[in-house]
Amino acid sequence: MVSVTDASGNLITWVSAGSLGFSGPKKATPFASSKIIAALTEKLKATGPTDIDIIVKGAGGGRDSAIRSLVNQGFNILSIKDITPVPHNGPKPPKPRRV
Repeated sequence: MVSVTDASGNLITWVSAGSLGFSGPKKATPFASSKIIAALTEKLKATGPTDIDIIVKGAGGGRDSAIRSLVNQGFNILSIKDITPVPHNGPKPPKPRRV
């Protein structure tokens, strides 16, 4: 999911892999993320910003591909910030297997 906001946080436009027809595990691929960025630039072509700050959240292979696609589409990246939540202690380990 990629969303574009202004400096105060108001949503301008958004695109997701599901809205482009990707389903299941194909949504989390680098190919899908590059297609998302291509669709996003079509929406922002007329009035969109060219200088952008990127905030990345979550894990997956599409993160790096999306940032590279933004550079290839002609956006000027001012900063990249990762706000992925990190657990302090992690999840509870599974119970031992009983055979």
